[in-house]
Amino acid sequence: MTTVPDPRLDLVLERIVDVPPELVWLAWTTPEHLCKWFTPKPWTTTACEVDLRPGGGFHATMRSPDGKEFPNIGCYLEVVPNRRLVFTDALLPGYRPSANPFITAVIEIEPAGKGTLYRATAIHRDEESRKKHEEMGFHTGWGTALDQLVALAKTL
Repeated sequence: MTTVPDPRLDLVLERIVDVPPELVWLAWTTPEHLCKWFTPKPWTTTACEVDLRPGGGFHATMRSPDGKEFPNIGCYLEVVPNRRLVFTDALLPGYRPSANPFITAVIEIEPAGKGTLYRATAIHRDEESRKKHEEMGFHTGWGTALDQLVALAKTL
Protein backbone atom coordinates (compact mmCIF):
# COMPACT_ATOMS: atom_id res chain seq x y z
CA MET A 1 0.00 0.00 0.00
CA THR A 2 1.39 3.38 -1.00
CA THR A 3 0.41 6.44 0.98
CA VAL A 4 -1.37 9.07 -1.10
CA PRO A 5 -0.23 12.42 0.32
CA ASP A 6 -2.47 15.45 0.65
CA PRO A 7 -0.31 18.41 -0.46
CA ARG A 8 -2.17 20.74 1.92
CA LEU A 9 -1.32 18.60 4.95
CA ASP A 10 1.65 16.38 4.13
CA LEU A 11 5.34 16.72 3.32
CA VAL A 12 7.12 14.12 1.20
CA LEU A 13 10.76 13.26 0.62
CA GLU A 14 11.25 10.76 -2.20
CA ARG A 15 14.53 9.59 -3.62
CA ILE A 16 16.22 6.56 -5.12
CA VAL A 17 19.20 5.62 -2.98
CA ASP A 18 22.03 3.26 -3.90
CA VAL A 19 21.65 0.76 -1.08
CA PRO A 20 19.28 -2.23 -0.98
CA PRO A 21 15.96 -2.09 0.92
CA GLU A 22 17.19 -4.55 3.56
CA LEU A 23 19.95 -2.14 4.63
CA VAL A 24 17.60 0.85 4.69
CA TRP A 25 15.29 -1.22 6.91
CA LEU A 26 18.15 -2.26 9.18
CA ALA A 27 19.21 1.37 9.59
CA TRP A 28 15.63 2.39 10.49
CA THR A 29 14.94 -0.44 12.93
CA THR A 30 18.16 -0.99 14.88
CA PRO A 31 18.70 1.48 17.75
CA GLU A 32 22.50 1.58 17.51
CA HIS A 33 22.23 2.39 13.79
CA LEU A 34 19.48 4.97 14.28
CA CYS A 35 21.65 6.88 16.74
CA LYS A 36 24.29 7.32 14.04
CA TRP A 37 22.12 8.85 11.30
CA PHE A 38 18.66 9.91 12.56
CA THR A 39 19.42 13.55 13.36
CA PRO A 40 21.04 15.83 10.76
CA LYS A 41 24.51 16.94 11.83
CA PRO A 42 25.55 18.96 13.78
CA TRP A 43 22.62 17.65 15.86
CA THR A 44 23.05 14.20 17.42
CA THR A 45 20.82 11.39 18.61
CA THR A 46 21.92 10.53 22.12
CA ALA A 47 19.53 7.67 22.89
CA CYS A 48 17.14 5.45 21.00
CA GLU A 49 14.75 2.64 21.88
CA VAL A 50 12.75 0.57 19.40
CA ASP A 51 9.96 -1.89 20.19
CA LEU A 52 9.28 -2.88 16.58
CA ARG A 53 5.64 -3.99 16.57
CA PRO A 54 2.28 -2.26 16.22
CA GLY A 55 1.68 -0.57 19.57
CA GLY A 56 5.38 -0.74 20.39
CA GLY A 57 7.27 2.33 21.39
CA PHE A 58 9.76 4.48 19.53
CA HIS A 59 11.93 6.84 21.55
CA ALA A 60 14.78 8.98 20.28
CA THR A 61 16.47 11.83 22.12
CA MET A 62 17.93 14.51 19.88
CA ARG A 63 20.57 16.97 21.08
CA SER A 64 21.02 20.39 19.51
CA PRO A 65 24.49 21.85 18.89
CA ASP A 66 24.04 24.01 22.02
CA GLY A 67 23.32 20.95 24.18
CA LYS A 68 19.52 21.09 24.52
CA GLU A 69 17.84 17.69 24.45
CA PHE A 70 14.55 16.98 22.71
CA PRO A 71 12.92 13.63 23.51
CA ASN A 72 10.70 12.16 20.80
CA ILE A 73 8.32 9.47 21.96
CA GLY A 74 5.89 7.68 19.72
CA CYS A 75 4.12 4.50 18.80
CA TYR A 76 4.49 2.18 15.83
CA LEU A 77 1.25 1.70 13.93
CA GLU A 78 2.38 -0.56 11.10
CA VAL A 79 5.49 -2.67 10.58
CA VAL A 80 6.00 -4.47 7.25
CA PRO A 81 9.60 -5.70 7.20
CA ASN A 82 11.75 -4.23 4.42
CA ARG A 83 8.77 -2.31 2.99
CA ARG A 84 6.83 -0.01 5.32
CA LEU A 85 7.14 1.57 8.73
CA VAL A 86 4.44 3.84 10.18
CA PHE A 87 4.80 5.62 13.50
CA THR A 88 3.28 8.62 15.22
CA ASP A 89 3.85 10.92 18.14
CA ALA A 90 0.06 11.28 18.47
CA LEU A 91 0.17 8.04 20.43
CA LEU A 92 2.55 6.76 23.06
CA PRO A 93 3.53 3.11 23.42
CA GLY A 94 0.52 0.85 23.89
CA TYR A 95 -1.62 3.30 21.85
CA ARG A 96 -1.91 5.76 24.77
CA PRO A 97 -2.92 9.25 23.54
CA SER A 98 -0.18 11.86 23.49
CA ALA A 99 -0.62 15.33 24.95
CA ASN A 100 1.10 17.09 22.03
CA PRO A 101 0.77 15.32 18.67
CA PHE A 102 2.67 16.63 15.67
CA ILE A 103 3.03 14.03 12.89
CA THR A 104 2.49 10.55 11.67
CA ALA A 105 5.46 9.35 9.62
CA VAL A 106 5.23 6.78 6.84
CA ILE A 107 8.49 5.33 5.58
CA GLU A 108 8.08 3.29 2.40
CA ILE A 109 10.92 1.42 0.76
CA GLU A 110 10.89 -0.73 -2.35
CA PRO A 111 13.49 -2.23 -4.63
CA ALA A 112 14.65 -0.01 -7.48
CA GLY A 113 17.30 -1.75 -9.55
CA LYS A 114 20.24 -2.35 -7.22
CA GLY A 115 18.99 0.35 -4.87
CA THR A 116 15.84 1.49 -3.10
CA LEU A 117 13.00 3.84 -3.81
CA TYR A 118 12.70 5.65 -0.47
CA ARG A 119 9.62 7.68 0.36
CA ALA A 120 9.11 9.44 3.69
CA THR A 121 5.76 11.12 4.23
CA ALA A 122 5.11 13.37 7.22
CA ILE A 123 1.35 13.55 7.77
CA HIS A 124 0.09 16.58 9.70
CA ARG A 125 -3.28 17.29 11.31
CA ASP A 126 -3.69 20.76 9.77
CA GLU A 127 -2.11 23.16 7.29
CA GLU A 128 -0.53 25.22 10.08
CA SER A 129 1.37 22.19 11.43
CA ARG A 130 2.51 21.25 7.93
CA LYS A 131 3.72 24.79 7.23
CA LYS A 132 5.55 24.95 10.57
CA HIS A 133 7.32 21.66 9.83
CA GLU A 134 8.30 22.83 6.36
CA GLU A 135 9.65 26.11 7.78
CA MET A 136 11.60 24.14 10.39
CA GLY A 137 13.52 22.65 7.44
CA PHE A 138 11.75 19.36 6.71
CA HIS A 139 13.25 18.85 3.24
CA THR A 140 16.78 19.85 4.19
CA GLY A 141 16.75 18.04 7.54
CA TRP A 142 15.10 14.83 6.40
CA GLY A 143 17.23 14.88 3.21
CA THR A 144 20.44 15.26 5.22
CA ALA A 145 19.36 12.47 7.58
CA LEU A 146 18.69 10.23 4.55
CA ASP A 147 22.17 10.98 3.20
CA GLN A 148 23.56 9.97 6.62
CA LEU A 149 21.43 6.78 6.58
CA VAL A 150 22.79 5.85 3.13
CA ALA A 151 26.39 6.49 4.21
CA LEU A 152 25.88 4.29 7.27
CA ALA A 153 24.07 1.56 5.30
CA LYS A 154 27.06 1.26 2.97
CA THR A 155 29.16 0.23 5.98
CA LEU A 156 26.76 -2.44 7.29
